[in-house]
Amino acid sequence: MKSNAVVPVPDTLPALQPAVLAEQAAAAVRELLAEAAAANTQRSYATALRYWAAWFQGRYGEPFVLPLPEATVVQFLVDHLARRGKAGLSWELPAALDTQLVAAKLKQRPGPFKLSTVVHRIAVLSTAHQLKKLANPCEASAVRHLLARGRRAAVKRGERPRKKTAITKTELAALVATCDSSLEGLRDRALLYFGFASGGRRRSEIAAADLGDLRALPEGGYVYRLEHSKTQQAGPSATSTPDKPLLGVAAAALTAWLTASGLTEGPIFRRLWGSRIGPGLSPKAVATIVQRRARQAGLEGDFAGHSLRSGFVTEGGRQGIALPALMAMTEHRSVASVVGYFQAGGVASNPAARMLEDGE
Repeated sequence: MKSNAVVPVPDTLPALQPAVLAEQAAAAVRELLAEAAAANTQRSYATALRYWAAWFQGRYGEPFVLPLPEATVVQFLVDHLARRGKAGLSWELPAALDTQLVAAKLKQRPGPFKLSTVVHRIAVLSTAHQLKKLANPCEASAVRHLLARGRRAAVKRGERPRKKTAITKTELAALVATCDSSLEGLRDRALLYFGFASGGRRRSEIAAADLGDLRALPEGGYVYRLEHSKTQQAGPSATSTPDKPLLGVAAAALTAWLTASGLTEGPIFRRLWGSRIGPGLSPKAVATIVQRRARQAGLEGDFAGHSLRSGFVTEGGRQGIALPALMAMTEHRSVASVVGYFQAGGVASNPAARMLEDGE
């Protein structure tokens, strides 16, 4: 489908200046994000607004200013969503502008965006308009209809959201088996067990884990108080369960790490230079540890920090643990966001799938 709003490519496209564009979008970023917003959210929204500003300047040759017209958002969609025609897949983003966006490192590679990226870009723009109390072009019927058709077309072409490989009990055992008795091995074993057993913690939550929030139990084990999370950025709510138990082998691994490291305050999981202990790990470093241990274990899959979280819910589904009990540990607030992992974990144990076996 072609849009009536297609704008001819200027003879001389203006050179993109990412630093200048970032300054132009800075006011929108500040209004868009609360001071207490998660760092990942800030980066994600700022990246989206920088891209909008660069694309708009390259497409129209003028600065990015809100509100945007409905036709501009439609143009963005047809520029970035692939569609299948007689000549194969096509999209409207001019090649010269595409090359400049990639060269400015505002785009990873030439070509159309994945559907999930387009949806995110539209959502950020929509929120920016809402917070400025401006007429929102993203709510226009033409935009919503086109985006819905884009989703349907992507599904028909076989495009599916990519999920990280879940680390269930089996994979966790393989990862832990690669950890020796060195200081690094003790840290990584404790980190993996902590990330899984305390409720499938996000990589940012593992990196932020602090000894001030850890309490030893008289009967053995620990309770970790999760003061802040993605869904509880202002602290625990009346409906949350911030105390997360850490028992059994997970508690033993944490005790071994704390004893060997001698840590008594500050971040639980630290950078290491041989026997020297440094500052707390970053969220990216947590993901790197998971990926490195997966490679050492010879596991195949797309592993990352989120693998511990998805694996916790998947394993819970396999073991028939009630969804509310799992959600109390994970701090999920939306059933829809967690039920896919839960159902995937329990699918093989569905008694309806064993009717023939019972008959035999």
